[in-house]
Amino acid sequence: MQEQQPAPQKEGSAALWLRTNLFASPKDSFLSIIAIVFLIWAVPPVVEWLFINAAWTGTDRTACATIAQGGAQPDGWSGACWAFIGAKFDQIMFGRYPDPEMWRPILIGIVFTALLIPMLMPKAPHKGWNALALFIILPIFAFFILYGGVFGLPVVDTSDWGGLMVTLILSYFAIAVSLPLGIILALGRRSKMPVMRTLSIMFIEVVRGVPLITILFMASVMLPLFLPEGMTINKFLRAIVGVSLFISAYMAETIRGGLQAMPKGQFEGAASLGLGYWQTMRLVILPQAIKLVIPAIVNQFISIFKDTSLVSIIGMFDLLGIIKFNFTDSSWASPVTPITGLIFAGFVFFIFCFAMSRYSSFMERHLDTGHRS
Repeated sequence: MQEQQPAPQKEGSAALWLRTNLFASPKDSFLSIIAIVFLIWAVPPVVEWLFINAAWTGTDRTACATIAQGGAQPDGWSGACWAFIGAKFDQIMFGRYPDPEMWRPILIGIVFTALLIPMLMPKAPHKGWNALALFIILPIFAFFILYGGVFGLPVVDTSDWGGLMVTLILSYFAIAVSLPLGIILALGRRSKMPVMRTLSIMFIEVVRGVPLITILFMASVMLPLFLPEGMTINKFLRAIVGVSLFISAYMAETIRGGLQAMPKGQFEGAASLGLGYWQTMRLVILPQAIKLVIPAIVNQFISIFKDTSLVSIIGMFDLLGIIKFNFTDSSWASPVTPITGLIFAGFVFFIFCFAMSRYSSFMERHLDTGHRS
């Protein structure tokens, strides 16, 4: 008879988690101890600067400056100037959108959220109608509501749009356009028709070989020079088109990587069932290819969400641009104002990018139909 063994530890116990993830080997233990010591040294001063010593309320720079700097804080004080964020919050969110009309972007945000949530839920019903409302009806409705000129709404020119609203609009259109256009370009590059293949290759290689700054500069400065006299295209529309075409070229190569990873047997199996080219792609190949490259697709989405800050070079103020623009307000000039604004912008970008990353991981697990040994 074997001797009695101690009962196994619970799988979810804290001791087991620490031993497995932090102290599994001498090297892991050493690195974990170094990391813990660093956090103990770094985190308290950061928390103290961001929250404990921070100036939360105020009407001007005196709330965020010391007495020697012409403010109300004691000499030697240093902390985050959240009063600046509170005072400029409306501008950070909506730019120079008129205060009496602020309900319009808020309404669009509520409608967008109401349509997006069920779209992200795998088991939500009526996906087709939901997609139609989110990607076709909402953009048209949002344009007329935000811009005005109909239903008795006053016109708010796109030059007054700014802040997080511009960042989200640019990202939304770039994501909504780049995925289907990228699929078309990827299929065109693999097409057996020489003209279609050549045009797709030329577009992809030319756009991928040029920085986004150059494309935005061309769309804003050079394009009007080639238009007939008296004809103009809205700057905001030009930025949307430029960003969408740029990310579409990268998306095409991502999708093409998924297509090339598909085994030849999938194409032969679809052909044996009598499926045509478009039926094969729509029902067999593309669903599997896109599933394979979900991390790369979401990486492109995160990249373009952050790259929207480049529109500041053409005179548009996105989230980061409007925060940096407000640094020039002399009534809030203080040594801690710029770093507080940049930290706030970084936090907002992190929240959106982290949410996209987590949803990507969720979809990978949901769509993982393989069998692991």
